[in-house]
Amino acid sequence: MEMFNPAHPGEIIREDCIKPLGLTVTAAADALGVSRKQLSDVLNGHSGVSPEMAIRLEKVGWGTADHWLRMQMQRNLWEARQCSGSITVRKTFTATDLVPV
Repeated sequence: MEMFNPAHPGEIIREDCIKPLGLTVTAAADALGVSRKQLSDVLNGHSGVSPEMAIRLEKVGWGTADHWLRMQMQRNLWEARQCSGSITVRKTFTATDLVPV
């Protein structure tokens, strides 16, 4: 089932991981071993959760890396579908186009 406007993972990190602990972005970035800017970009949806960031989140106990990457992929796909009308392909394939193996 397609999700309508799935949350950016940064929003979940901010609301469900950082805020309940009363952490500042600076303190959370320090704990994760990243710059404040790097974490802020993720939290504000300016960049996505990379595999490396997903592992960092996992290592501090904030879910699994797989979970964060699936969430990011879901968001990326939703965003791509929003402009799918501008995506063109040259050819569609039919059964007669397939080469027997």
